[in-house]
Amino acid sequence: MTSRDVEHYLLSRCAAAATGKLARASDQREANVFRLASMLLRSRMPSEAARLTTASECYFSQHPTDLLASAEVVRNGWVLSVPRLRDMLTMQLRHH
Repeated sequence: MTSRDVEHYLLSRCAAAATGKLARASDQREANVFRLASMLLRSRMPSEAARLTTASECYFSQHPTDLLASAEVVRNGWVLSVPRLRDMLTMQLRHH
């Protein structure tokens, strides 16, 4: 998978969690990306942000040591750009 493929996959998983179609992150990467996405959407889309938080917290409740700082999520390459994640996810959710 290319970095764009991974980005597209994670965006679709974020959108699914934000719209309530996905109740829990499946792994550490998803849980941390969901958590970051929820912080980015909190002021613009509070309901979607809350669902992302819940999906990440369900994972972290069983794997608390997997929680990373937002900067680590970016350093790990799980998110290419924080503003890009916010903008692309917002656009995807508005068209959903």
